[in-house]
Amino acid sequence: MRRLPVLAIMLGLLGLIPFLACAAGIIFVPHQVPVPRLVQALIAYGAVILSFLGAVHWGLALEPDPTMLSPSRTAADRKRLALGVLPALVGWAALLVPLVASSMVAIIILAMGFLGTMLVEAEAGRRGALPPGYLPLRWLLSAVVLLCLLVVLVARTF
Repeated sequence: MRRLPVLAIMLGLLGLIPFLACAAGIIFVPHQVPVPRLVQALIAYGAVILSFLGAVHWGLALEPDPTMLSPSRTAADRKRLALGVLPALVGWAALLVPLVASSMVAIIILAMGFLGTMLVEAEAGRRGALPPGYLPLRWLLSAVVLLCLLVVLVARTF
């Protein structure tokens, strides 16, 4: 497999800006901004990014890799395709929750989705099914996302 391109690392880090900006707006300037809209923006962006994480695994499963041709590759790819849909479904659920319950429930669902994705990716990393450098980047990005979600959850709950 190829090494992770520097552009992917840079874009991943830049992708944290909406999480950080929404969290900062919710926490530090709640009297100057419409907080419920920022919370909804945070949920929407979280759902989009969670869907993207699932799509990454579809791309890896569909990419032909001559170094990994084996019968077990086909089974692993089927599993990866199926599991790649779950983050999108979790994100979609998080988008729907504020229609019937507290937005903070949606934040919890997103946090669980990001944490679950991290655990699945950790297992894939142990099996050597991820490109070099991908897992450390994902852990860093997901840790920042989880921190933003949890800080918003605590700030809005207490």
